[in-house]
Amino acid sequence: MAAKSHYLQIRISLQEKALIRRLAERAGQDVSSYVRSRALPLHEREFHEILRSLADQGEEQSFVLAELNDFLCGLAPLQFSSAVQRGDVADLSPLLQNYVSAMVEQAAGRNDVPAPSWTSRVPPLERPHFVVPFASLRPHLLSSAPVPFKRRNIFVDSGVGDRV
Repeated sequence: MAAKSHYLQIRISLQEKALIRRLAERAGQDVSSYVRSRALPLHEREFHEILRSLADQGEEQSFVLAELNDFLCGLAPLQFSSAVQRGDVADLSPLLQNYVSAMVEQAAGRNDVPAPSWTSRVPPLERPHFVVPFASLRPHLLSSAPVPFKRRNIFVDSGVGDRV
């Protein structure tokens, strides 16, 4: 988790402050930790940490994408919806924006919930991207890629929940 180096100040009544303090004590947390846990639930924070790692990783992006795959597969439908509702992929390359969006869209379909609206704001790639450089495998990838990836012009052999 990133170091805490900034302050957030809000105005609340004395009664609200006392209530928050009591709730924090019952939860076994200090007030700051309690408020952060309510403003940014655990799964949402973890999703944002994975996206941040993806933006920071050079050659190791495949490991972070595997981590995202595991994360998305481990969420129940309600956890999934709240975890990915505010995805910020702006710091990622267009390819990674589309890759993450396709993964989230596929996971949404598996959870039988709507994909978050931010995924629809990521424009598909202009040119096809094949995950393997071998031209002989392209027909296979064209037919086997999961639909969310195909819509984004990304051709992979497997999708969310699969391991190769």
